[in-house]
Amino acid sequence: MRAALLTDPGSPLEIVDDLDLGDPRSGEVCVAVSHSGICHSDLTIIEGGYLFPAVLGHEAAGVVAAVGDGVGHVSVGDKVMITPLAPCGHCEGCARQQASRCPQAMSFAAGTRPDATSPLSRRGQLVHRGVGVGAFAERTVVPASGVVRLDDDVPLEVACLIGCAVQTGVGAVLNTAVVERGSTVVVTGLGGVGISAVQGARVAGASRIIVSDPVESRRQAALRLGATDAVGGDPAELKAAVAEGTGGWGADYAFETAGVAGLVRLGLDVTGAGGTTVVVGAPLPEHTTDIGSVALFMLQQKRLLGSLLGDCWPSRDIPRLVGLWQRGELDLESMITHRVPLSGVNEGFDRLRSAEGVRTVVEVAAPA
Repeated sequence: MRAALLTDPGSPLEIVDDLDLGDPRSGEVCVAVSHSGICHSDLTIIEGGYLFPAVLGHEAAGVVAAVGDGVGHVSVGDKVMITPLAPCGHCEGCARQQASRCPQAMSFAAGTRPDATSPLSRRGQLVHRGVGVGAFAERTVVPASGVVRLDDDVPLEVACLIGCAVQTGVGAVLNTAVVERGSTVVVTGLGGVGISAVQGARVAGASRIIVSDPVESRRQAALRLGATDAVGGDPAELKAAVAEGTGGWGADYAFETAGVAGLVRLGLDVTGAGGTTVVVGAPLPEHTTDIGSVALFMLQQKRLLGSLLGDCWPSRDIPRLVGLWQRGELDLESMITHRVPLSGVNEGFDRLRSAEGVRTVVEVAAPA
């Protein structure tokens, strides 16, 4: 089948037509991919050079093409959304609905099944599923727990955004931080995840949403979708805006969504006593930061949290997010600023590198 393949670290993806895909095993589903968003996590894999050969793409939706034994919640022909963290459903982490504690869900990082195999191969060589999905291909095979059925009237190009950006950004606000009504919120970075965090803060009832991004068009998009104040990428400008907007107290919550380690420290700086900074973006593994004075951190009772895919649980949160969109509380359509065919996927990554637009969606194959 046809796919966009990462063959060497740092290189453009190669469009190939000889990728092989195995049949779904028991508990797996084969999905004919319709649309897949281009996410910064994909770019981290390309530039990090630690997972290849691989088919990237993990923010995806499509139509069920085949199901393995034991799969009952979806059938051939169903519209579905794919989520990167597919829980096993029976471990201690799953009992707590914490995918980050589930070995099957966390196998996404290796790009293989828990048994180190992959349904993807080329010329007899294993091909990894980037971020556990591998959606820049005409079809992919994923755990059944990683697909959620959609109503027939839900557009697949809209649903695909929920697969990562919306789960991650909205979930970080509603699930990880549990932002209270009336809170003051800061969001740094206004790509798909950041814009989703802005919308999540609006849904949560935040009284002030202060955003920061070097790109003017992204700031304007954030203001249309709920932000109250927007500044550029200068940390001093953000600190001044937060001081003015909070009467000098500092923000209640800060969300780093750009995958830039230095913005984590900036979040700690702009939150006030008792404030919470949430690490949402995906920086390169070797990037580090610090919290400054540990004594001051303790005295101010600040919190620093990590958020993986917004602490979302597929069967609980995806229907909730779809419902928010259906009721008009989330605007997903305006987040799609560019569309490209599979052959134009590298053009989409160039846009991501230059911070052009909010989200580029790859039209892998339009459903019949």
